[in-house]
Amino acid sequence: MKSSKSLTVLLALALALVLLTGSIAVPILCRPFYYAHIGPLELEASTGLSQAEIRTAFGEMLDYCQGRSEEFSTGVLKWSESGKSHFTDVRFLFQLNFQVLACALGLLAALLLISSRGRQRPQPLLGRGPAFWAGAGLGIVFLAVGALAALDFDRAFVVFHTIFFPGRDNWLFDPAQDQIIYILPQEYFRNCAVLILALSAAGCAGLVIFDFIKKPGRNTVHSKLQKT
Repeated sequence: MKSSKSLTVLLALALALVLLTGSIAVPILCRPFYYAHIGPLELEASTGLSQAEIRTAFGEMLDYCQGRSEEFSTGVLKWSESGKSHFTDVRFLFQLNFQVLACALGLLAALLLISSRGRQRPQPLLGRGPAFWAGAGLGIVFLAVGALAALDFDRAFVVFHTIFFPGRDNWLFDPAQDQIIYILPQEYFRNCAVLILALSAAGCAGLVIFDFIKKPGRNTVHSKLQKT
């Protein structure tokens, strides 16, 4: 069986993409995570809406962003064309994340199939396998991002929108025109970021631990001894 550095790099990339996009998908798909914020953030008291009205407004907005509905609506809350255009931008990013996740899963499955059938095996890089490099590489990125966000989340929030919505200012809602902002406080987005970072950190740690348990260098050494 031939060992391949290219296979190692591709596996590491696929693993990192699956972990990254999968972590991002969790708060997008897990509506109970938002519902759990309604009480602690006192959204009923601050908006004068019932919990059912808040859930409906959030659900209709999210249905549009997830691509489950072609019609944009926010329950009993008012919205403007400018506000809708922002959620159309969000819809594109959500769909992009889902597509990258699907492609990364497909790539990972194909690479694992190639490896399992004995055609090629990943060649350790500096004594470590693809799981280590995926976990370590993505972990360093998230540590840097998490540190910056922890220092000044408000600034990080603005930078995020500047990067992912270049040249757009429709994310700066006028509450009188786009009332959905009343039920989407910044604390909720901060907690979404914390959840994504926590899931990613746990995944990165799991990949690194898996690599150390597997000890990819042992097979290489063993095969060399057999040849001699």
